[in-house]
Amino acid sequence: MQRNLPFLKFDPQETGPQYLEDLATGYWFSQALFTAVELEVFTFLDVEGKTADQLAKLLGLETKGTERFLHALCSLGLLTQDDKCYYNTNIAAECLVKHRAGYQGDSILWRRDLLPSWQNLKSCLQAGGRVVFASSDEDNQQFTERTRKYIGAMDRIAIAKVKEIMPFFGNVNLTGEIVDVGAGSGAVAAGFLAAFPETKALLIDSKRVLDYSQELMAERGLCERTAYCKTNILEPWPVEEKRFSLVIISNIVHAYAEAEISHVLAQAVLCLKEDGVILVHDFFREHCPEKATLFDLNMFINTYNGKVFNAQWVKERLAGLKLYATELIPLKTDTGIIIASSSEEKLASLCLNPITMLQSKMKKLGFTLAQPINTDNIHVPAWSDLRCRYGCDRYGSPHCPPNSPIPDKTRELLRDYRQALLLEGEPPTRDFQQLVLQAEKVAFEAGFYKAFSYWAGPCAICQSCSVTDGVSCAKPKNARPSMEGAGIDVFETVKRAGISLHPLSKDNPYVKYFGLLLLE
Repeated sequence: MQRNLPFLKFDPQETGPQYLEDLATGYWFSQALFTAVELEVFTFLDVEGKTADQLAKLLGLETKGTERFLHALCSLGLLTQDDKCYYNTNIAAECLVKHRAGYQGDSILWRRDLLPSWQNLKSCLQAGGRVVFASSDEDNQQFTERTRKYIGAMDRIAIAKVKEIMPFFGNVNLTGEIVDVGAGSGAVAAGFLAAFPETKALLIDSKRVLDYSQELMAERGLCERTAYCKTNILEPWPVEEKRFSLVIISNIVHAYAEAEISHVLAQAVLCLKEDGVILVHDFFREHCPEKATLFDLNMFINTYNGKVFNAQWVKERLAGLKLYATELIPLKTDTGIIIASSSEEKLASLCLNPITMLQSKMKKLGFTLAQPINTDNIHVPAWSDLRCRYGCDRYGSPHCPPNSPIPDKTRELLRDYRQALLLEGEPPTRDFQQLVLQAEKVAFEAGFYKAFSYWAGPCAICQSCSVTDGVSCAKPKNARPSMEGAGIDVFETVKRAGISLHPLSKDNPYVKYFGLLLLE
């Protein structure tokens, strides 16, 4: 069963001591996960369930403490209990059992190993940057072992990410050579090699990294189609100009500063064919901003000058290099991609989900969230209009009940649509409503000719309302019904979309507004 963990939501509406406590105890959750992965709890439970006593004996632990630990893992949604036996949940079976294809244990334990450096955050802030470096007497073997451990950990993540990236290239006829810059394990390049049999790959990275990459590519059976260039990517790349059909820059941008990344992008353009494509995959501040800002702090603590950039900054660099670029395409996970080419026709051949592209535009307008939702999940109950008639002092106002669509009309309208976006914003009301109108216009111009929006609250578009008979309106072009006024249960609909929303307490100053943009 999926659990909603409060400290992972970072919901500003959860103000006060409880929210702060959830933040302060976040490490309890991660430490329980780290310990379970280190003990290989999930691997021992892979074949069949076990009791706390059986598992304690296998792990060399005391039974009573083990039982309490297993209860905690159940509460995290990683285990489930049936009678006295414990079993892996789906996510644990898929991602936390050793030797499974989706195993993420190595990458999880790598996060654990970052804990000591994060304890130096105050010192880093005082110094203006990283304060802990590898000791000068660390021998080459130790450094190489740490590098291999890091690459192995990141390989698991890269394999998962490339599965999200490949569908965008479903209609592309990719042939020739591709280059993976700062390739690490080579997992991203491997994904393209598997999808496009007529391609070959060149991996560019340091010698220490590529020595290990070669082993991993051999395990994948891709040795004959892979070559290696052992060089510093911050220097001119020793490759032929206009050679590659695809340049992959994955998980690299955040590791460096502006001048260095500008150099990497410029080198990518030099070796790109006329109709070639550049793929930039990374963290961006616009997508999963809470995670992105914390990842940026991780770069501040653990690198010389790494940082997380805005997608707009990357797009501006690409435009300066005379490339066309897509909007930020958010992946389902915490990273996103930008695809660029000197050929608009090439970009047009990509399988870019129009709604995904629209999400990025909505955030650019200023919405804090643009969440896709199936119209089947928009809840229009029988009681909703009663809350307006009995309980709201704006009842009878222009564009409010009874001067707004009745619930039956809303249900009928929703049958003509399949997809919508929930748009999250904040007061002032007039600003939010004007933003919703802009969103509808942007959606229409993007090809969603049926786009229609609902906003939050009574109409506030005009400074003073001219309506005197409940019907006439000075600006009917700019008038829209509110979600609640049209019979939609906003709380339930938002909940079904996986978003946290709570009724306001009297002293809670934080307000969320939600609009609904029907698309197709």
